[in-house]
Amino acid sequence: MPRPLGELEDAVMTRVWQWNRPVTVREVLEDLQQERSIAYTTVMTVMDNLHQKGWVRREAEGRAYRYTAVSTRAAYSAALMNAAWSTSDNPAAALVAFFGMMSAEQREALRDAVRIVQPAVPEEPPESADSPVAAPDSERDSGEPSTEPRR
Repeated sequence: MPRPLGELEDAVMTRVWQWNRPVTVREVLEDLQQERSIAYTTVMTVMDNLHQKGWVRREAEGRAYRYTAVSTRAAYSAALMNAAWSTSDNPAAALVAFFGMMSAEQREALRDAVRIVQPAVPEEPPESADSPVAAPDSERDSGEPSTEPRR
């Protein structure tokens, strides 16, 4: 079960997901500093922790690293929802309660998502009087010589 990100981890990952490119600690730091006072070493530690937890991969570039998200924010959110739902003793009731909390826009997004993942039901070809019908298994090759005349 995925553990939810902490507040600072989420702030860092939000930037990594939004920018959708390899980022440095310095870039994340400068953006975070627009909202709060934070030290370079704090951001570096958080990004290292995210790497250790498997949320980001990193590649060395000189003396620094460039970090890239391993998965999307949508995948993270889906994993959290699935984990929460799977702990319910009544999954149907949990879904009903969850759907009841949704806004109209969220319900519309849900309908769109269901249309995407719901497999299309193949249509059965109509049977006509002229179509050959297979014999039941009991009448098929029984290993005994056939008593029907050959045509």
